[in-house]
Amino acid sequence: VFCFPDPRTDPWPLVYSPLPVTLVFTSYLFLVALGPSYMRQRRRLELQALLVTYNLAMVALSSYMFYEFLVTSVLANYSYLCQPVDYSRSELGMRMARVCWWFFFSKVIELLDTVFLILRKKQEQVTFLHVYHHGSMLFNWWSGVKYVPGGQAFFVGMLNSFVHIFMYGYYLLASLGPRMRRHLWWKRYLTILQLCQFVAVSAHSSYNLFTECPFPDGFNTAVFLYTLSLLALFLHFYYRTYIRGKQ
Repeated sequence: VFCFPDPRTDPWPLVYSPLPVTLVFTSYLFLVALGPSYMRQRRRLELQALLVTYNLAMVALSSYMFYEFLVTSVLANYSYLCQPVDYSRSELGMRMARVCWWFFFSKVIELLDTVFLILRKKQEQVTFLHVYHHGSMLFNWWSGVKYVPGGQAFFVGMLNSFVHIFMYGYYLLASLGPRMRRHLWWKRYLTILQLCQFVAVSAHSSYNLFTECPFPDGFNTAVFLYTLSLLALFLHFYYRTYIRGKQ
């Protein structure tokens, strides 16, 4: 399973070859490297209307994906402990594959987060954690959609979509301007929610490494190790922002 592309998703946009997603990733790195110097002599852009529209659209997309992951998994009687990929062209099998593709494509769209930060001259927010997370998710979910669109992977997509409803909801409120600042007291709890997500995904993927589950161990191992790296980086961010920052 690990070595052979899923014939259902293999011809889909951005999936058929590693070249498109590699070009997107390379362009992203060039933007991160050269964007700040390009903006240095230019006036920062406000982009308020664009940011409000973008964040609202991302809340809607995240809500749609969470709904599709949840409803499809319930209708198909998915197991939250061990779920092999349904490679059939059944209605529910295709529905799960499609929402996995949308989740992958949402990671392409989310690169705009970085573009907007650079155009607004908020380079201090384009951290290693930010770039690592945005860039690596492209390849993680490209391989997921190409080889295992569904199965165990649905849990990661569903949980992440749920968290992103609140994350982009936070960004939406922040983009409305200073008058909304008093409504943004829950930023710390948003980070805690993200940390809980990583703990849940780590437990979910590692469980299947020690049980007999017909889902590729290679993918579970990759998800487990990747999630541990995010957990470490987010814990460092939490400590630096909310604990050391308070001191």
